[in-house]
Amino acid sequence: MADRSRFFDDLAGIAGGALSALAGLREEVEGMVRSGVDEALARFDLVRRADLDAVEELARAAREGEAAATARLASIEVRLAALEIRLSRDEAGTADPPG
Repeated sequence: MADRSRFFDDLAGIAGGALSALAGLREEVEGMVRSGVDEALARFDLVRRADLDAVEELARAAREGEAAATARLASIEVRLAALEIRLSRDEAGTADPPG
């Protein structure tokens, strides 16, 4: 009976060792696959999703900044036109009398 118990203990130990070896092998294979995928991405000049998202965010911010700058420029042009009209009136001597 003791022989049988020892046999099962030995068998459990071998099975545990085999599972540990398989787990290590799995990690190694995952690392190799990950490395291969990274090399393929580099070779095909592809970008990662996180990088694409970052560039899209930069482009969105640039578009918003451009829209704000365009609006500000339009406002400045209106003010400049008003100042030019006032200046041309002043130079022509047709300034509005004070008060």
